[in-house]
Amino acid sequence: MKTLTLYRPNTIQNALSDFDRYFESFFGDSVLSPTGRVYSHIPAVDVRETENAYTLDMELPGYDEKNIEVHMDGSSLTITSKQEEMKSANGEKDEKAEGTYILRERSLSTFSRSFKLPENADPEAVSAGFKNGILTLQIKKRAEAQKRTIQINAA
Repeated sequence: MKTLTLYRPNTIQNALSDFDRYFESFFGDSVLSPTGRVYSHIPAVDVRETENAYTLDMELPGYDEKNIEVHMDGSSLTITSKQEEMKSANGEKDEKAEGTYILRERSLSTFSRSFKLPENADPEAVSAGFKNGILTLQIKKRAEAQKRTIQINAA
């Protein structure tokens, strides 16, 4: 079985964000604090291997597929997103309401995840789909050279 290597560029930043959220949960946000904060997080991913492909499922609830980008650079696969609009609970754009927010816990979010693909993954054969908050990527495996016997002819 080949290995899919995970690269987490924001590990320290995420640990600090977790600490910051813990601190806020204990002391609370000030009523005067700014709203609409931007958080960076790392979405959960499952990677499966079949005989012919690798499948990657990434949880992105509340994201719009128009804000998700998937890039291939050689054997490196990178998924990024910046959610630029606040959405209401039913998924519609959250228009500015009259008045001032007293508490606002929904926030904008950004992330970037990179994976180094195994040698047998074909970077030219990648497909992507997005349904019910799950981004699914399928990366086909290259056809491996078949072993064959070479017949030797008498000269």
